[in-house]
Amino acid sequence: HVQLVESGGGSVQAGGSLRLSCAASGYTYNRNCMAWFRQSPGKEREAVAAIRRDDLTAYTDSVKGRFTLLHTRANNTLDLQMNTLKPEDSAVYYCAATGDDGSCRDWQNPREFSYWGQGTQVTVS
Repeated sequence: HVQLVESGGGSVQAGGSLRLSCAASGYTYNRNCMAWFRQSPGKEREAVAAIRRDDLTAYTDSVKGRFTLLHTRANNTLDLQMNTLKPEDSAVYYCAATGDDGSCRDWQNPREFSYWGQGTQVTVS
């Protein structure tokens, strides 16, 4: 049973930083793709960043240079370090993982991901 649990959300002023963490259990990292998505009220769920089994990462243009994925194999966590936050970064952030036969080929498509966390709120003012 795959479970993803996010933590680390909160409120911060523009220009500040937050670090989100996703703890994965019942999941074999090396065979899959993991990602962070976000969704704000009235908007579609948006892909933020993804990491492939060989640690190749990809970021959406709006967060490049500000956000960084950090994967820790020892405890199977995927962190999202967010710096220089902007009000438009405010959203509920979700951790996601593909199924056993999934890949990062279409990482910006939420339908590619079979497993989701419950989400954590990030508010930037």
